[in-house]
Amino acid sequence: MLFEGQCLQASLNENGIADIVFNAQGSVNKFDQQTVSELNDLCAALEKNSDIKAAVVRSAKSTFIVGADITEFTGLFAEPEEKLLEWVANTSQVFDRFEDLPFPTVAAINGFALGGGCEMTLACDLRVADTTAAIGLPEVKLGLMPGFGGTVRLPRVIGADNAMEWMTTGKDRNAEKALNEGAIDAATAPEQLVAVANQMAADAAAGDIDWQARRAAKKAPLKLNRNEMMMSFATAKGMVFAQAGKHYPAPHMVVETLEKAATLDREGALKLENAGFVKLAKSEAATAQVGIFLADQVVKGKGKKQAKSATKKFEQAGVLGAGIMGGGIAYQSAVKGTKTIMKDIAEPALQLGLDEASKILDKGMKRGKVSSKKMAATLNNIVPTLDYKALENVDIVIEAVVENPKVKGIVLKETEETVADDAIICSNTSTISINALAENLSKPERFCGMHFFNPVHRMPLVEIIRGEKTSEETIANVVAMTLKMGKTPIVVNDCPGFLVNRVLFPYFAGFSKLLLDGADFVAVDKVMEKIFGWPMGPAFLLDVVGIDTADHAADVMADGFPERMKKVDNDPVTLLYKAERYGQKNQKGFYNHGLDKRGKPQKTPAEEAYELMSAHVADKKDFDAEEIIARLMIPMANEAIRCLEEGIVDSAAEADMALLYGLGFPPFRGGIFRYIDTMGVANFVALADKFAHLGEVYQVTDGAREMAKNNQKYCG
Repeated sequence: MLFEGQCLQASLNENGIADIVFNAQGSVNKFDQQTVSELNDLCAALEKNSDIKAAVVRSAKSTFIVGADITEFTGLFAEPEEKLLEWVANTSQVFDRFEDLPFPTVAAINGFALGGGCEMTLACDLRVADTTAAIGLPEVKLGLMPGFGGTVRLPRVIGADNAMEWMTTGKDRNAEKALNEGAIDAATAPEQLVAVANQMAADAAAGDIDWQARRAAKKAPLKLNRNEMMMSFATAKGMVFAQAGKHYPAPHMVVETLEKAATLDREGALKLENAGFVKLAKSEAATAQVGIFLADQVVKGKGKKQAKSATKKFEQAGVLGAGIMGGGIAYQSAVKGTKTIMKDIAEPALQLGLDEASKILDKGMKRGKVSSKKMAATLNNIVPTLDYKALENVDIVIEAVVENPKVKGIVLKETEETVADDAIICSNTSTISINALAENLSKPERFCGMHFFNPVHRMPLVEIIRGEKTSEETIANVVAMTLKMGKTPIVVNDCPGFLVNRVLFPYFAGFSKLLLDGADFVAVDKVMEKIFGWPMGPAFLLDVVGIDTADHAADVMADGFPERMKKVDNDPVTLLYKAERYGQKNQKGFYNHGLDKRGKPQKTPAEEAYELMSAHVADKKDFDAEEIIARLMIPMANEAIRCLEEGIVDSAAEADMALLYGLGFPPFRGGIFRYIDTMGVANFVALADKFAHLGEVYQVTDGAREMAKNNQKYCG
């Protein structure tokens, strides 16, 4: 045995080839500080052994190395800059040390080789991957850039243009694409991987492969002349700005670092990479995006744990109501392999639901993401019917009829009388109390809310609402079904609006009050999109949700929270609703909607909307961006705090992910609680107090004041 550690082992075979095996004690290999330390010790052992002719680096697990240990990042990134720089420099020098071993090295890549795992393969002279491999540098998705030599080695292996595309998008490559781009030297079947890697190592040791020249190229400046560099980096800067915008500094830093390092050798280029990594690690965007990753792990881990208690396999599902939502839910169930009975009261409605599924599949086929076989299988899994009896054998039925408590109550009662005694019944309601709907059922313990977001096939969140009488078995089963549908479940307790809509409507109330005080809805949308980072400003979002839907939901919220969410007098949303301006669904709301010459959706501010509001709003006033953001976000943040304090949601992490997945909360801000923490709870309380005169939704809770006083945070 050449070396034996907790995460790494190395032995020498009869041909003089060192077999270096990553085999961490957990389920996957990752570069935590223990593994980096062992890699350094391994290098020391290998440097002294003159019997080694070559080395193969491989994994004993089903995947190579998934990257750095992100759970260590929070503590590391809190260190002073000089300490963080020392850590990343020392770590990258361990990769240098491996690259400088006095014999050729070959990486045998199976499964994921991401981040630090990809950088490990780049430190090798040669790379072979099997057909399961996924290779890439996804650090930008965490608000970071490669920190273990990736920005230095990758452009010198595959060229600057390809490398910048890899690193600024964070997308991984399969073996075929990686081979075509020159990131690997061979691709093979999984069962041949180790043999091919060993043969490659033997060929290199025998001098049949010029590994020294390959290594020298990775340590030298980029081979680009001045014009090539100018064109390459100017193009990359333009593409990054168009795709990432100003809120995500990481991809910009990647391009800037590569440009400055282009004329430098490995040592100089690595110093620039280390400095760039530290600058990003200290940024609010990285804190937020790493926080999102960790919160996502919490949510997914909780979901998997809950689903282990499931008692059903969900071979057959039912959907009641075949509109846009019902059709979307039926599609999502069917595309994941569950036979789905779609029931409605009219043939045209059923056709609408089938058309919705076909439309989604058609788009997938045009993009090359859906095969004709997949399309046929999905459509075959959707069984339209007008007859309740077709639901007799379903394991779960999801009601998605009109958002009216009386209608839903009747449908739920009829459903319970039809389905099996152990079938689970869910309501896809967005605001109506689950406890109130449960009163229509004789077995409320098998009933809960299952709130999907529109469009169903694209929005990852499903809010699962636990009623007072909902059993834990029902919750576990619905979580399992949600996971089977490819969605992220977050369980919340019942209240009007649940979590997502409960925090959204105070935001809308802040918007309405702002308009009544003289703000221009176009200016507000621009600030909330371009500066705060929402995918849609509030006026556009209301048009997309539907003005009629929003007005109805506002009534429900007002009934549920009469003191805090009483409807605003002369609410612009209500004015539009009464004028039958329903938003995108009838092409007129705050904006007039249509198609441009290329058939793409376009919107223009509606003069009719301004006229409807004119008699009720103050004289036009220009509000600065900070005030616009404060007046919309304080009500949302306050309501999120109340939901956490009342136990509607179990944790700040789940609340952050719910708003990210359900509303498109700006990822670079990390979620509503991360946003409050970034500002500082004391600063948030002071800001809210500044606007307290505007009404109840601006009043902070005693709990928030206590946290501010004690300098506490919502996110760990």
